[in-house]
Amino acid sequence: MLSRQVLSLASRSTRAAMIRSQARPIAPFSTALSRRAGAELDDPEMNGNYINPPRIKRQHRDPYGDWDDPQERRNFGEPVHEDNEILGIFALEDYTHMTPARGALLWAGFLGCIGALSAFVYATFPGKPAVPVEYEDGLEKELGGPAANLARKPGTKVEL
Repeated sequence: MLSRQVLSLASRSTRAAMIRSQARPIAPFSTALSRRAGAELDDPEMNGNYINPPRIKRQHRDPYGDWDDPQERRNFGEPVHEDNEILGIFALEDYTHMTPARGALLWAGFLGCIGALSAFVYATFPGKPAVPVEYEDGLEKELGGPAANLARKPGTKVEL
């Protein structure tokens, strides 16, 4: 019985391995083709051999530098980066005013102050008076006396 199970398990695993090996895709290229393609690529970034300056936002350049165009912080004849609309002075600014650690510290301080104020108010605020106010005859006269129409008959249960 055990030998039959071992035999069937072995045949299943070899069949699965044969199917997997047949289904494996063959690479559609060879090293000779990739070398030939590499020789043809003289411009990998495909920008027509245009000089690609470093990717630096204009906001990080010296604002007091001697620029030909002080508003754009750029000199005459200086090549423009191909992502100029993202790196220019009128693009969205990098938010470098606060680090995440400092922001977390400020949030913790704010929440700590709110917690301390709440604890102080809870400790010093006067609570409910020790004895609730009681009126003569339980406000029977103010509620219409003994002959008043009752909202419900005495002894009826209120279902919520």
